[in-house]
Amino acid sequence: MIFNTGQIMHGMLAGYHQLQRQNCLEAAVRGGEWLARHQDSDGCWRRFEYLNVVHTYNTRASWALAATALAAGRVDLEQAARRNLDWAVAQQGASGWFANNAFGPGQYPFTHTIAYAIRGLLESGVLLREHRYIESAQKAARAVARAQRADGYIAAALDRQWEPRARYACLTGLAQMSLNWTRLAQHTGDESWRVPARKAIAFVKRHQRLAHSDPRIRGGIAGSAPIWGRYAMFEYPNWAAKFFADSLIMDWTDTSIPPLFSTRAAGAKTV
Repeated sequence: MIFNTGQIMHGMLAGYHQLQRQNCLEAAVRGGEWLARHQDSDGCWRRFEYLNVVHTYNTRASWALAATALAAGRVDLEQAARRNLDWAVAQQGASGWFANNAFGPGQYPFTHTIAYAIRGLLESGVLLREHRYIESAQKAARAVARAQRADGYIAAALDRQWEPRARYACLTGLAQMSLNWTRLAQHTGDESWRVPARKAIAFVKRHQRLAHSDPRIRGGIAGSAPIWGRYAMFEYPNWAAKFFADSLIMDWTDTSIPPLFSTRAAGAKTV
């Protein structure tokens, strides 16, 4: 899958930057070459896609592709990342909503996938010094903030006018949006972004199972609140806990998760 390859590339980049493992960068490059090889000319990925439909949230894979390109000195991979990011920006309407951003056809996007699309554009824009991508991310992030209630709740699915299309919250998406808003505060210096970020964290905190007798559940974050919601129904996905932990650390330390690395150093080795 395109998206899953990008996720693994993020891990390989962490191995390279934080553990100084050159073989991890080489693996990320091979993943990036596979992504570029299966990309259509307009920048969209139409093959090796979940449910055989296109997904705007593949900007998260483009983020990994751009970071790999810069670390390895691969202009061709950077161009491939830019092609997909340009395609993703073209999917954004006047309201800031992204088309083709749900898991399957005829569905409304979860806050989970909306947050993926936003983060991919934001971080790629920072890496590539491309304001268009950052502005696209900000436009969507502002709209999601307007859809947030005072208690931090956001409906799990939203339509193109950012109206709720679910009667439950996606806790994963809330944690991810907290990350997005905190990163925007860090990058832009606009402290107002921290308000929705901290409201989202507080909502997820209230739904963490801290005292459950089952150690497999204790400390976990459910897919949905209430747990019968359609996102990861009756499940405690590991990525919900991962994004929640990231959001807590980022808010507490005011550092980026994952850490930011300088990747445009002169004389970078080409892989």
